[in-house]
Amino acid sequence: MAKNDVKTLKIAQKVWKNGELINWEDARVHVMAHSLHYGSSVFEGIRCYSTKKGPAIFRLREHIQRLLNSAKIYRMETKFDCDALCEAAIRVVKESQLGQCYIRPIMFRSLDEQNPAFGVNPFPNPVDCFIAAWDWGKYLGDEAVENGVDVCVSSWTRITSNSLPAMAKASANYMNSQLIKMEAILNGFAEGIALDDRGYVSEGSGENIFVVKDGEIYTPPLGASILPGITRDSVIKIARELGIKVHETSIQRAALYVADEVFFTGTAAEITPIRSIDRITIGSGKRGEITKKLQEAFFEIVHGERPAPNQEKWLTYVEDARFYHRV
Repeated sequence: MAKNDVKTLKIAQKVWKNGELINWEDARVHVMAHSLHYGSSVFEGIRCYSTKKGPAIFRLREHIQRLLNSAKIYRMETKFDCDALCEAAIRVVKESQLGQCYIRPIMFRSLDEQNPAFGVNPFPNPVDCFIAAWDWGKYLGDEAVENGVDVCVSSWTRITSNSLPAMAKASANYMNSQLIKMEAILNGFAEGIALDDRGYVSEGSGENIFVVKDGEIYTPPLGASILPGITRDSVIKIARELGIKVHETSIQRAALYVADEVFFTGTAAEITPIRSIDRITIGSGKRGEITKKLQEAFFEIVHGERPAPNQEKWLTYVEDARFYHRV
């Protein structure tokens, strides 16, 4: 968990709500909102990095499309399309005047105070969308990117795809993540790794996982109840551009212990090496060479110092972005 003091966090003072910018202190919902009682919300985490051309949002469109995909799975209808929500995120960053930040779009079932509806049935409740931003440091600690973290295999199984859709980034899924995270912290670890219902490696509480063995990379497939991570996809493409073979395949728990390198990926975690699992040292017990190469390429890309693989446009430069007055 990032060691940020909430009192020192730089927070964007404007929040986007259903098409308009409102003050941070006014971004509130009713205590009887459906999402508060039944977990009916989906969200995203997006990084905006500082570059020589000003703030740049990393893979904004892919994140917003995943938000809309999550909403579609949960039958949450919204009048805002991908373009509109991308522009809304840009507006929040522009207004914030933050050189770098973490962007949090969230879509949830709220409450119609004039015609309130209660109960599990979500359909009578309106769907609201907010976007906030703040300057968030390294999720697993400032030293984690270089020195790695100590983690454990959790006793909690990852949710199965036919109980809750793992490919949706839904708030309800993160109750499972919280159990994994709390268990790890209380046992002296920075993070936990969950197995799927078959006993194969799934993911961390909020990160995808990669294993390096004999110069090749292995990562669990989507069928292992993982979130289709944007950073995961980025790392796979970067690795292949660097000539490193990547296999999406089932991984046994024991394979973690004998790996040469293991690392997490995620918007918050970026690329974080793992130095031990269940107090078993991984490789040399420090960041491995392949992890380091991937980190260097990744951070060069997000800071605008290197093109993305296949010349894909992964950065949205905030100062260059144009608005079309849809939001």
